[in-house]
Amino acid sequence: MIAKTREIANIRKLTVSLPTIRAVDPEYVYIGVTNARCATADVYAKVGDKVKIGQLLGMRHGPFFEQPIHSTVSGEIVGIVKKFHRSGKLVEFMQIKNDKKDTFCETAIERTPEDIAKLTREDFINITRDAALVGLGGSSFPTYIKLQTKEKIDTIIINAVECEPYISADHRLVMEFPYRIYNGIKYMMQALGAKKAIIGIKKKYEDLYDCLTVAKTRFPDLNCEIKRVGNYYPQGWEIELIKSAVGIKVPSGVLPAKYGVMVFNVSTIVGFYKAVRYNIPVIKRNFTLTGDGITIPQNYRVRLGMSLQELIKESDGYKGDENKVLILGGPMMGANLVRDDAVITKTCTSCIILNEHKEVEEPCVRCGSCVYSCPAGLQPVQIMNAVKNKDVDALKTKLNINACILCGMCSYTCTSKIHLTDYCRKAKRMAK
Repeated sequence: MIAKTREIANIRKLTVSLPTIRAVDPEYVYIGVTNARCATADVYAKVGDKVKIGQLLGMRHGPFFEQPIHSTVSGEIVGIVKKFHRSGKLVEFMQIKNDKKDTFCETAIERTPEDIAKLTREDFINITRDAALVGLGGSSFPTYIKLQTKEKIDTIIINAVECEPYISADHRLVMEFPYRIYNGIKYMMQALGAKKAIIGIKKKYEDLYDCLTVAKTRFPDLNCEIKRVGNYYPQGWEIELIKSAVGIKVPSGVLPAKYGVMVFNVSTIVGFYKAVRYNIPVIKRNFTLTGDGITIPQNYRVRLGMSLQELIKESDGYKGDENKVLILGGPMMGANLVRDDAVITKTCTSCIILNEHKEVEEPCVRCGSCVYSCPAGLQPVQIMNAVKNKDVDALKTKLNINACILCGMCSYTCTSKIHLTDYCRKAKRMAK
């Protein structure tokens, strides 16, 4: 376990210490028609249409919200193809040939500081809804829904913890765009009427603390604290971060807004800044491509909709002759891909490419490692047995499967190499 942890730390150093490389001019981008939260959609554009950056291409329909579909490049729609989404599912995408002129839609208008100062809560809601801004840490929950809260928000917390192994995309984002972060915080505090902001980072990252401290001098009137929290996983879990940052223990299933707190990922805050200041949706994001199966591990600033295959070529392809394991997202909570024909969407933080090392699953020895390591206090082996026995009632009540955050700790610590997280994932589907 110690050797494994050291190996992960060494691989992370390969990406965190280097500047982010821009990969924003792909030949084609692929814009998803549907996604994990929106099962249906109306498409307004058609093959052959010329489009601009930020142009409305359609509307996705979720269970209680709608989400606009935007183009992330200027060019021409040349087809509808099927590719892998970050959820691991094969879905339809609009294929757009990039003319590389970066022509923005007419709705992209820069607001002055005076204009922004006059914006109301309703204005901010409309801006984020029209920009289709969602949680960019991977949750993909619509930001405008969070802004519609009726609760009084006193404190906003910016999650810059990035606690999953290997990934350093948000780390580089903080180092390279601290002023965008602080401006985004300023706008969010205005939108919610919050009195205080906290940026949560891990204690061990002195470079982040120094960068944010120096950048903060440009915002002397902003009531924002840089909070150094624990160096453990899953410190980035919303409930754990709130507890560490403000000392409030939010019960599972209760919205933090009930306690006057709201949490936003650091990439979401940057997206919020761009939406408010320039009236544009998220068209680029930081993305980590790493692992022992890629030739050059690197952080990239990618154009959304870029093919993962194209980005792998940017890193000189695969390393070694072994079979590869591809994980879209973090290694603890990401989705395995059966091939690299995937698309980088706005909620994709990373792709981990590992050389395959097969491990034999053995019977459970009742060591209790999964129980001791579960941040939600659940019993993963009992959940596994309930799944095998199709005991849905037990999953919903006694085993409280809805409290599971699919953090992967049970699988990671299991001495028998049982894929307990997969059983938890199946259990959540069964409980629905």
